[in-house]
Amino acid sequence: MPNALQALELEKFLPYRLSVLAQLVSESLHDLYAQPFGLTVTQWRVMAALGRFAPLTASDVGQRIIMDKVAVSRAVAGLMKRALIERATDRSDRRRASLKLSARGRAMHAQIVPLARDYEERLYRALSPDERRSFDALADRLFAHAQTLRQAA
Repeated sequence: MPNALQALELEKFLPYRLSVLAQLVSESLHDLYAQPFGLTVTQWRVMAALGRFAPLTASDVGQRIIMDKVAVSRAVAGLMKRALIERATDRSDRRRASLKLSARGRAMHAQIVPLARDYEERLYRALSPDERRSFDALADRLFAHAQTLRQAA
């Protein structure tokens, strides 16, 4: 049995707490769109990125949603199979392909965004307006610092 200095209290360990919170929120949000739209979490994240920043390469999408290439590739393949996104080859570099939502994908995106925003608003109701501003500022600082730590590693 580890001594007190070696023990890690997961329930108090910030990375674990953030991961569990993110997973719980992600699964709750997924419950809203999985059944009616047949999307996975990764597929929705790809669509959300393309809905705001298209055209993007698959690599650009992966960087925006911070998911690995394999997960993004599978999501893109599934979305293309359902004709929710379109791929266009770059004229100046034939190896580079840009992705964007198709008309069908934009229509689905337009249906899911209000669900996501409503969920976010319901989640934020646990905080006062001042707490929300503080949380947003702290989350932004932690995110930026985590990126710095990752780049330094």
